[in-house]
Formats: sequence, C-alpha cells, structure tokens
Amino acid sequence: MINMNEQEVLPTIAEYYARKNVFITGATGFIGKVLIEKLIRSCPDIGNIYILIRPKRNQDIYQRCKELFDCPIYDKIREKQPNFQDKICLIHGDVCEPGLGIKQTDLEILEEKVNIVFHGAATIRFDEHLRKMVNICRKFKNLEVFVHISTAYANCDRPFIEEIVYNPPVEPQKLIDAIEWMDDEMIEAITPKLIGNKPNTYTYTKQLAEYLLVKEGADLPLAIVRPSIVGAAWKEPLPGWIDNYNGPSGLYIASGKGILRSMKVDHSAVADIIPVDIPVNAMIAVAWHTVVTKPSNVLIYHSTTGNVNPFTWGEMEPVIMNFWKKVPLDSCFRRPKVALTQNGLVHDYWVFVSHMIPAYIADLGFCLLGKRPRMVKIYNKLHKAISILTYFTMHSWEWSYSNTELLKNSLSPEDKKLFYLDARGLHWPTYIESCLLGTKKFILKQNLSDLPAARAHIRKLRNIRYCFNTFVIIAAWRLLIARSEIARNMWFFIIGLVLKFVRFFRLTSSVSR
Repeated sequence: MINMNEQEVLPTIAEYYARKNVFITGATGFIGKVLIEKLIRSCPDIGNIYILIRPKRNQDIYQRCKELFDCPIYDKIREKQPNFQDKICLIHGDVCEPGLGIKQTDLEILEEKVNIVFHGAATIRFDEHLRKMVNICRKFKNLEVFVHISTAYANCDRPFIEEIVYNPPVEPQKLIDAIEWMDDEMIEAITPKLIGNKPNTYTYTKQLAEYLLVKEGADLPLAIVRPSIVGAAWKEPLPGWIDNYNGPSGLYIASGKGILRSMKVDHSAVADIIPVDIPVNAMIAVAWHTVVTKPSNVLIYHSTTGNVNPFTWGEMEPVIMNFWKKVPLDSCFRRPKVALTQNGLVHDYWVFVSHMIPAYIADLGFCLLGKRPRMVKIYNKLHKAISILTYFTMHSWEWSYSNTELLKNSLSPEDKKLFYLDARGLHWPTYIESCLLGTKKFILKQNLSDLPAARAHIRKLRNIRYCFNTFVIIAAWRLLIARSEIARNMWFFIIGLVLKFVRFFRLTSSVSR
C-alpha cells in the first residue's frame, strides 16, 4: 500500500509521461486508436509514440497510417495540436513474422528510445509472438514498464475471478510441442477436451498467454489489464464512438435492421460491457502506477462493470427496442423486434420461422429481380456471431478489484477526473442509447437528417405486415374453415352485424344534423 506521504510526492500521470517514448502493438485496433488519442491529448508533452503496423489489403503502412488518423476521433487534438502526427513513428512489422518483422534499423531505435510498452496485438499463435515480444523488450535499454492487454474472460470457467494469473490446465510448452506435429484435423478433434468448460479457444489461449508472459518475462516490469466486453466510448474521445461490428455493436445493428428476431439470453445475466475509454484510462494509469510504486510481483487489473454497476441483458432489451422505434436505421429489412429466451428449443423455432424462412423468401425475390441473393448468407454470419456470444449472455461473473481500487486511490484528484476508472457513474439507458446512435453514425455512416425517410420506411413495413397478416387469416379461414355450414352461418352473422352497425351510424349521423 502507498501511504499519504508517498502519494503526495508522486508525479501526475501527465508529468510522468512527459518526454517518455511509447511503443504500441495493436495500434490500428479499436482500443489502440483510443489509446493513441488519449495519450496525445491528455499527455501533451509525451515523447514519440512508436506503433507497429503492417501492410494490408494493397495498402502500405503509410496509407494505413493516413486512414488511421483520418478517423473523426482525432479531430479534437487536430484542432489543438495540428502537428500531432509528428510524434507518431511507424514501425513496419507483423507479430506473426520472425522477430515481429521489424527491420534491424528500427529495432535499434526501439532499443535505445522506448520507455513504455503497450502490447495489445493478438494472434492465434500466442506462443510465438509473446516470446518474440518479450525477447525484443528485454533488449530495450530504458524500458520502465510493459503493459499487456488481456481479457476478463481469460478464466471464465470460474464464477469468481481474482486479480491473479491462474495456472493453466496444461503446461503451455507441452501443448505447443504437441501441436507442432499435429495436423488441423487432429487439433480440431482434441480442442473440446483441451478447452474444457471454456466456450472457445480465444479465452483458452488468453489464459495460456498470461501464464506464458509472466513466466517468460519474469525479469521485466510487467502489468496486465483485463477488460470485459469492450463497448463504445462513454465520454471520450467522442460519446458513442465505435468502429467495428464486434461484440454488442453487431447485435445492435442486426436488431435495428429487423434482421435479428431471437436471441438465447438469460434476462437476469449481467451484460458486462465496459466503455472503451475506461480500460484505456486504466492502461495509461497502470503504466504510471507500476513505475512509481515498483510492485514486487505482476499486478492484474480488472476493468469491468458487473460488480460495481450491474446492468442485465433483460434491462437492455427495452432500451434498444424503444430507441430504434424513435430513431430507426435506414432501409430496414423488417421492423425492429427481438424475442429473448432461455429455452433452446424456443430459440431454434424462432430462428427457423423468423430468420431462415424470411431469408429464403427474400433471396428468391432477389433472384427473380436478377439480383444476387444475400439474406441467407447474412443470417449464417449472424448465427455464427450469436453462437459466440451466447455463452456470455447466459452467464454472469464476479471479479475482484483490489488492485484496481489501489490504483484509483493512488491517483491525484486531477488524475481521477482526467483518467477516470470508475464506472459507478455510468447511467446505462443513456449510455446504451449513445452506443446505438454511434453505430448509426460512425459504423453505418447514416445521417440524422434522413430520419423522416427512415420512419416512413418503418411505416411502410408495418402496413405490409398488417396486409400480410390479414391475407393469412383470410386464406386460413377459406381453406380450413369456410367449407363448413357453421362457418358460413358465422360469416353471414358477422356480415349482418357489420351492416347493422353501418345503418346505426348513418341513422345517428342524420339525427345529429
């Protein structure tokens, strides 16, 4: 623990980062973009920021960098620091390549200059790139801290997760050696046995990665940050900012488009979504805290909302549906409506009736119009995404926060405001609406000026639905019932009632005149 006398003399976070050089992997990812923006805006005297970046899709690293910084989240710092990109130094590399694909000249620069490392890049071959990363960082002459970004679900087979690195069920090196001589078919066959109660290989390899990192980098000043499901920004850099379909944002859009009609969800399960600005603030503060306090062991920091400000999937559903009714997306497939159920059979029924049948009908229509069918393909992708998230929508977890509380209490009053870590002040309905608006604005690039047309389209879909339901009722009546004597008598009775009502209405109208 830090006593008050020690805390009073600690530098602020911005003071610590002054003239410090930072190396970031995963800089082009969702968290990486926000991390760069926050470092430059809130630590204006920071030194150089070296980012590992690889060519992609016929773009070299300079084209990718231009695309990265054309993002609207950098508009705020562009106004105050027009030359902020001068602090960005590109390092050509790839975590999947030998030596991370870094040229010797760039490696020498990193070895001489870098003080802080944020490692956020992820790859399936966790063993190779982590070892390479540790070996490279070990050569950094002025390294002060290495912050690794993991996930709060690395140990999701436990209902209560502490801020410690748990021993994996299999020694990572033995698993690595075994996989080396196995083909893909053999690996696929043993995977269910290996991962045990974990839902997928992602969470399994994240646990192995933590263990391997601590073991391999025992001589490095390490710290690990574990965020839960990272969602759109709460306050910074822009409220509701999001740039990908991963996690809840894809479900928001699918529900708003009227494509998603059923999900397997435990209404009482906590939706442990953490706004991206909170784990980014935690990463920056954790690096500072590790350097100024010099802990004797590797500290783990949880960045989650479930224990401090819980919000369930059942509470989220009406917020989403009500918002899409007021602010619909453009060109919806159907009116937004989602049924949440814990029953697998009920969910499968609705998937068949409300997903696949309409998808095949729509694709038939596309074919008749000479267009390429696409709805079945879209639904197959959606079902794959849902299957990944189902484990997390059907369970809840508890996390310990000792180290995170220690970190928060170590911050000065100024830094507590600037690098806020506490999600207790998050008002969920307002935040969820901000997320939904963010998906519309930042992912789908839709303007609010087009809302009248979007609402008119929703009304059109409603009228089509009413007409369809009426047709189905009449057809069912005609085919199944109308041939019987009782049905004919009932039909004439109903018509008679309608005619009497019309005569009564006309009579009362004439009397009133």
